[in-house]
Amino acid sequence: MLHQDFNDLFTKDVLNDLLPPQLSNDFSEALYSDATEGAYDIRLSFKEYDSEQKKLLFELQLHERPGKCLACNLTYGLPEVLSCHPLLNIKGMVEKIESLLDGKTKFAGWELGKTQTPASSMHAIPLTISLQ
Repeated sequence: MLHQDFNDLFTKDVLNDLLPPQLSNDFSEALYSDATEGAYDIRLSFKEYDSEQKKLLFELQLHERPGKCLACNLTYGLPEVLSCHPLLNIKGMVEKIESLLDGKTKFAGWELGKTQTPASSMHAIPLTISLQ
């Protein structure tokens, strides 16, 4: 697939289907027993395709909720939690992404990187999918 094909494929609607907005409340409910206690909303964002390394680069973006604090200590341990949490099911999300490619390419693996802080009200966890 060409780089532009990936940009056309991973639209906002497709990304919301892969990681529905309601999942943020469900995740907060699972962690705190109250959806309103969550400090952030989780969104999936497609960043780019690195053709040299054959990698699809996404981010799990943590957007601070109004009146809440997106403290670094709340988000730096999240990659390990998110990678195996059954509610978010990152492995299942990656399998859905692979199926969207309709057999045009195969995946070699995926990983969540360390939390980054591009803005005080938004942290990001890189999701890298390696292609064969």
